[in-house]
Amino acid sequence: MADRMPPKFVGNDIHGPTIAAFTITLKEEFSSLPHSHPRGQLIGCTRGAVTISTEAGAWIVPAGHAIWIPPDQLHGGQSFGSGAGWTAYFAPAACGLLPERPRTVVVPPLLREAILRAASWQGDCVDEARQRIADLIVDETGRLPAEKLELPMPQDQRLRQIAQAFLSRPDDNRTLDNWASWAGLSSRTLSRRFPLETGLNFSEWRQKARLIRALELLADGYAVTTIALDLGYNSVSGFIALFRKAYGVTPSAHPIRNAGKKTGVDTSD
Repeated sequence: MADRMPPKFVGNDIHGPTIAAFTITLKEEFSSLPHSHPRGQLIGCTRGAVTISTEAGAWIVPAGHAIWIPPDQLHGGQSFGSGAGWTAYFAPAACGLLPERPRTVVVPPLLREAILRAASWQGDCVDEARQRIADLIVDETGRLPAEKLELPMPQDQRLRQIAQAFLSRPDDNRTLDNWASWAGLSSRTLSRRFPLETGLNFSEWRQKARLIRALELLADGYAVTTIALDLGYNSVSGFIALFRKAYGVTPSAHPIRNAGKKTGVDTSD
């Protein structure tokens, strides 16, 4: 099937068909500036990985997964590795019973095949057969449970300053007291407000941020040892143990590893 790249205006077409779907192949990494559109969007990865960011948080989308982005949600994206996948735009009228905030989901075969069928449609004619498939896509999307691949962001400006600084340098091992002093607030305030705003204490949030970054680096083909050191872990074995606890497999066994684009690197544990 030849790829059909989505026209720039398709997300803003509120009067078009229920579903407008396209397949995508990326030969190099791609990023998009924050934007929004009145159509909901489901972005699926079959190779590589994508991170979608909003003011509320960031979501990693590994191969075999997709992310739901509700209508009018401001978002930006970054791909990792040479990627492939698909995207489906949902008419606003079809989004009433769909999630009101972004979520990462596992894509079941039925939904994947229905979207690929929709991506093969030529022309704008919507007959009964096409509409049934479109309705199936909407119904199946609404049934998908959220995966735990989200990194929530605090809204308090001081806490957000800390979070953004850490995301830019995930190997930064400053203590909670040092981070609090750097941002001009007390350690007690940092300890108390961070879980209130993110659902995670600062240590848990920092660990999750590192593990999500690890997934991005795995998709980019980096060696496990390099990832552990770049993320500030004191030992490779410690990083592997934490990764296995979070995702159920070692870094080199994670499916996202197969999407790596770099060659000639040691990917062993």
